[in-house]
Amino acid sequence: MGGSDSKFDEQELEDYQELTYFTKKEILHVHKRFTQLAPDLVEVDKNATLPQDKIMMLPELRVNPFKDRICKVFSSSGDGSMSFEDFLDMMSVFSDNAPKNVKVEYAFRIYDFDEDDMISSNDLKEVIDRLTGEQRLGEEDMQQLIDNIFEEADLDDDDSLSFAEFEHVISKAPDFVNSFRIRL
Repeated sequence: MGGSDSKFDEQELEDYQELTYFTKKEILHVHKRFTQLAPDLVEVDKNATLPQDKIMMLPELRVNPFKDRICKVFSSSGDGSMSFEDFLDMMSVFSDNAPKNVKVEYAFRIYDFDEDDMISSNDLKEVIDRLTGEQRLGEEDMQQLIDNIFEEADLDDDDSLSFAEFEHVISKAPDFVNSFRIRL
């Protein structure tokens, strides 16, 4: 594994394996995908930090309406740029091997646009607008949908969803894990 064809020594691979849901072989594959986004930068420095626009060139992110939020949430600097370790964390959370509770935690952070640890009606409006794209809902339909979500999920009637309330709703969504995934 840690042979001359690897960018990482055996200890680095073991450390990454311990901190992710990946095998050593999968870690090397994730690094290859990271390198493909900006070979000129990564081949010079395996720990290069790639700007957000390079990360968003990943085919699975390119079509995702939340790509900017995903980059921001996984960026250790908070600006959407990513080091290999940030990228590895992202790919690990989106992997088939990541447990549902980890996926739910990151989904909550992605949908919490104002980063106040609650999903408010403004956060929901942004989520819905991004999901509907060109077929935006009218004001009345939007409010009705948000009211319905709160009716179902806002257990303490404070017009926002705490993490526990969000987690409770997601637990009822059987397809969540399949939609929160990037295949290697």
